[in-house]
Order: sequence, then C-alpha cells, then structure tokens
Amino acid sequence: MKRIFYILFMLVVATNLFAQKFETTADRTTVGVGERFQVYFTFEGQSNDISGFKPPSFEGLRVLSGPNQSTSMQIINGQVSSSVTFSFILTPVKEGEYTIGEAEVSYKGTKYRSNPLKINVVKGQTSQQQQQNETISEEELSNNVFIVASADKRNVYQGEQVTVTYKLYTKLNISSPQISKLPTYNGFWQEEISTSNTINWEIEMYNGERYRSATIKKVALFPTKSGELTVTPFELDIPVLVKRRRTSNDFFDDFFNDSFFGRTETIQFKAKSNSIKISAEPLPQRNVPASFNGAVGDFDIKTEIDRTTVKANESISLRFTVTGTGNIQLLDLPKLELPAGFEVYEPKSNLSVNRSGKISGTKTFDYLIVPRVPGAKIIKPIEFSFFSPTKNRYITQTSSEYRVEVAKGDGSVVSSSGFSKEDIKLLNEDIRFIKTSDFNLRTRNGSRLIPIWFWLGLIIPALVLGSVIALQRRQQKLSSNTQLLKYKKAEKVARSRLKHAKNLMAADKSLEFYSEISRAMNGYLEDKLNIQKSEFTLGKAVDFLTQKDVNEKLKEQVKNIYEKCEFARFAPSAQTPSAEQSLYDDTINTIVGLEQSLNTKKKK
Repeated sequence: MKRIFYILFMLVVATNLFAQKFETTADRTTVGVGERFQVYFTFEGQSNDISGFKPPSFEGLRVLSGPNQSTSMQIINGQVSSSVTFSFILTPVKEGEYTIGEAEVSYKGTKYRSNPLKINVVKGQTSQQQQQNETISEEELSNNVFIVASADKRNVYQGEQVTVTYKLYTKLNISSPQISKLPTYNGFWQEEISTSNTINWEIEMYNGERYRSATIKKVALFPTKSGELTVTPFELDIPVLVKRRRTSNDFFDDFFNDSFFGRTETIQFKAKSNSIKISAEPLPQRNVPASFNGAVGDFDIKTEIDRTTVKANESISLRFTVTGTGNIQLLDLPKLELPAGFEVYEPKSNLSVNRSGKISGTKTFDYLIVPRVPGAKIIKPIEFSFFSPTKNRYITQTSSEYRVEVAKGDGSVVSSSGFSKEDIKLLNEDIRFIKTSDFNLRTRNGSRLIPIWFWLGLIIPALVLGSVIALQRRQQKLSSNTQLLKYKKAEKVARSRLKHAKNLMAADKSLEFYSEISRAMNGYLEDKLNIQKSEFTLGKAVDFLTQKDVNEKLKEQVKNIYEKCEFARFAPSAQTPSAEQSLYDDTINTIVGLEQSLNTKKKK
C-alpha cells in the first residue's frame, strides 16, 4: 500500500514539474557583425510567481538593452496558464560562433535552467553603409514581412480535397493589411474554410528565425481536371511601421532613435505569397461502377419514405440523404428507377456544409412520386457510388427496397406534370365537368336560337386551352434547356438573396451579410454567363463579360464588390453600417446594369 502511495505521489510531483518550462529563443540565429538581434528567456507555467532571474554572461556579445520583462496569461477550457519573458537586445562585435549560456530562475523553491543557444555571426555591413541606408530597403522589408502559402498535400486525385493555408509572418509592427490581389484557382472548385474573424498572432520559428505569425486565409480546393494545376500568389498591401535610421555617429541620436520615443514612419509594402503547384491524377479507370457520377470522398447514404400504402393519384415523398466528407456540393442526383405507372417530379435538394476544416456536410434530395395505376409495386434500391481517396478504391452503397401497395383511387387519372406538391393535393377538387343537359333553347320565328352564353362556353375554354398549351410548351422549352431556364431566373434569384442580405444587415450580422452578397453575385454570374460552379472564378467571369462587350465600368464594379466582401473577413471591425449599405446599393445597381447590358446584347 505504501509503495502505491509513493508511486502516486511521484506522479503528481512529476506532473507539476513537467507543467513548467523555461527555454531560450532568439528572433534569428544567424546575424551580421554590428547588427542587432533579440534573445528571449521565457518561463511558462500555471503561475508567474517566479524570482531570482540570473541571465548568462553573453560572452562575445554586447548588451544594448535588457533585461526587459513582460508577462501574459490565458485561459483555455478553464485551465489557466501564464508566461514571463525576459528579453535582451544584443549585437555581436566580431565574426564567429557564440553560445548563449543557461539562464536561471526560481519557482516555488525549485530552480530552473534554460537551454543554451548557438549564434552564428557572419560578416555584416560596414558602419558607413549602415549610415547611408537612411530608410529600410525593399529587401529588408521582404525578409521581415512576407506571406507563405502551403498545401497539406501536393499529389491528389481529381476531386480530392487540398487545403491551402496562407500565413503572414512579420518581425515588424504592421497595421491593417488590405487585399491587393486575390489568388486564382483555375481548374479547382473552391470552398472557403472558416477562420477567426480577427488576426491572432503567435510566436513561431521559421527557417531558424523568430517571427510573429498569423493564419489569414484557408481554402479547400477540389481539382476538377487532371494534370499539373497552379494556385497563383495572394497579395496584400501592408502598412509597415519602422524606426528611422540614425544619420550620424552621435550617441544621443542613437539613444533617441529608440522606438520608445516614437521616431517611426509608415511604409506601404506589397507582400506576395508563393505560388503552389498541385498534381491531380485522374481517377482509376478500372472497376468503375455504373452508378458512379463523380463523387470523391467518404460518404454514407440513407433513404426514407413517408408511406407505403396509398391510393392512385396520391403522392409519396421519398428522401435520399448523403452525408460525409468530400466534394459534397458537387454531388449530382442519384438515378431513381420507378415501376410502370409511377410519375416522379423534379426533386428538390437541400445542402448543409461544414467548412471548419475538412469539408463535410449533408445533401438531401426529396422526390415527389405519384402512382397512377393500382397494384403492388416495387421501388428498386438506389445505388450510390463514390471514389474513396483514403481507401484508394470505388465504393458502392445501396439503399433499401420499398414495396408500395396502391389502391384504386377516386376520380380520373390526370397528368399533372409541372405541378407542385400543393397542387397535387387539389387535383380532385379542381376538376369540373361541363353539363350536357338542361339547355334552355328559345325559338323565334320558327327557328332555334343558341343563347350567347353557349358561344361563350365554347370560346372561353378554347382560349384557356390555347393559353395552357402555350404555357406548357414554354415550360417544356425551359425545362429542356437548363441554361435558358437559369438565364431567365438569374436576376430573380439574385434579388431574393439580396433581400436576405438586407435582413442580415438590419440584424447587424456583418459577416453573414458579406457572405450573402458574395453568393448573390456568384449565383447571378454563374447562371447568366453559363459557368459551372466547379469552374467559376472571378477572372473567368470577367473574361466572359468582356466577350459580351460589357463596359469596363460594370466590370470594375464587379471586381470591387468581390474585393470588399473578401476584405471584410480580415477587418470585420472596420466595417460600418454605412459601408454595408453602400455595398448593398452598389450590388443592386451592378446587377441591374449587367441585366440591361446582357439582355440588350442577347436581343441583338
């Protein structure tokens, strides 16, 4: 028993010991003679109650400032952690390799020592060169402020997700960056991944140097074709606050050059990320299921039917649900095989997407089925196939089979193609029959006269029938031409989304408002220009507008709307109600202008 107690006691002590950490870092480990760099001694633990800090000797290095003490505290999931940092500004006096020795600190009676750190000192600029560089150079800015684009994988299958992350690194003080140029994703279907509304900085070592870093953008890309695809750079205009360089050897000039006295200037710097090459392999051509329709990922399916006993001409609802990770937004309708005597209407789809990391979600298809002939009928199982990159093979899932008992219904069998579910419920109530008896024919001068209402009874139905036939032919034309249907409804759908955006603006939901504005413009341009969702990019849309002779002012308005929506993610606090109202008005005016321009060109 004592032995078990002793082991538990040692585990508790060990846990407390390992909870504390004292380490040495530097903003860079390779410096030039006469250049300044900073060294940090950071103690991390559950409390900042430390004492007795003893720095190393810094042999071979000259101390310009320090120790400068700073503390921080954070609470994550109810756990409190804190850190204390002692920093020094140093400069080397000659070339060589130097070792910064161990620092020492006391915490609750226990002494902690930091790790030693090696500094490589190389030949630096001469004093005269340093004085001549009165302002910071472009090369220095690019070495201290830059964007790194990285992909979680470079070789994928067509349709497989690639996550691209853009991180901003800086050693300098910067203010709110503004988007200069968005990356283009030709050959990809893209989904924005949710990131923090504010820029959260953290300390990170990159290529052996210490930087502040922050994730500014994440996007999930799905290759829509095979081959080598390129993601173009992401560019930001960044105001950089830098200290003015001293212009003489005066000691007091060097002293007052310290940032404490505010001698700084703002330099506009354009940061540009690297481009990324992605190699997309075509999907395997062997053992491809007949039901495969382009789904790539890992999915599960489920079907539900509201009833299996009905009368003829009554409706049945069949729901098909796909859940999983992958290119779920690009999933097409599964093939539904119905027995003879069943009529099915255009299904309605609903999509819910989770964009927190790996793109996942749920997509449902609701089929409205009307049996016309009595008897026992079988609805065959629905097959759904997808390619799983994790398992490197095709997978086919099959839904349940349903047996439907159809009893003889009341009333005549009426074809109701084009009717909604609510219309079908009223079929039996809407049918009225023309009476063929009780005609009150009058006789004048020995001849039979047909009253005027009789002629009206013949003419009006003929006119109604002609109108119905014309309307039905128009609907059939639109139904057979999906492109024309989308073209006709593009403005109506965009106005509906803008109405929803206005409600979000009134509810002070800024981020949702900008997302809805972006979706409204996307949907309008996709439908109006006949661009598939998977192939849509802003650059491609502008090219199409150029081909259709849309004036430059409208094209610039489209670009400005996209840039404002994208910039709202980086600086949500900078968005004001007046800015949102201005963007809302600009979007309406732009869509109206595009509608007039495109319709005029189409008529010509």
